[in-house]
Amino acid sequence: MAGMIFDDDLRLSIVARLAAFPRQDGGPGLGAAVAVVVTDEGTGADVPGLPPGTGHEPRAALLLTRRAAHLRRHAGQWALPGGRIDPGESPEEAALRELFEEVGLCVPDSAILGRLDAYPTRSGFTMTPVVVWGGAQPALQINPHEVASVHRIPLTEFLRGDAPLLEDGPEAGRPVLRMPIGETWIAAPTAAILLQFREVCLRGAQTRVAHYDQPDFAWR
Repeated sequence: MAGMIFDDDLRLSIVARLAAFPRQDGGPGLGAAVAVVVTDEGTGADVPGLPPGTGHEPRAALLLTRRAAHLRRHAGQWALPGGRIDPGESPEEAALRELFEEVGLCVPDSAILGRLDAYPTRSGFTMTPVVVWGGAQPALQINPHEVASVHRIPLTEFLRGDAPLLEDGPEAGRPVLRMPIGETWIAAPTAAILLQFREVCLRGAQTRVAHYDQPDFAWR
């Protein structure tokens, strides 16, 4: 599959599609925000089953992390940079703060492209995804207290024909959702946000994902 080019046309397309999307905000649970960062692929995602990037063409990617193994919640899982919304913060402010705290990426408010739907998690949070333009070749510095590794996953990987992966969950009408990348996969809630990003921002659809469930290991 040909790479999706990281350029201003892509940025403008995402902005327009988010502006046209009637998002659903809020909900029960503690407030949290995550940054869905669009950047370039660089030299590769360092994920088994994904070929290295060429470094010669600006192919678009999303920034994902693996959480540190010693964390009390969701240790070692794939995640988007993010965390709790502090008192007095907007979701946008929290997402940019967490982005800097976790991976050292500092971007201005003008880098915010819009929001996706809030997603209620099994662990008691309502996550607000904030889509951010991360720029090309971002300088990253991992916070080892929170993050084990950071990866730039090509957007084309989320457009695979075998994505999403669905299986029956404990509740009727709430299939468990995963998104494959390389030879591995990402679980909801992160997978649900990635699926909605694909549908809304890359395909212009108005797809909801709050009904998708998480694997039981991601409930805690």
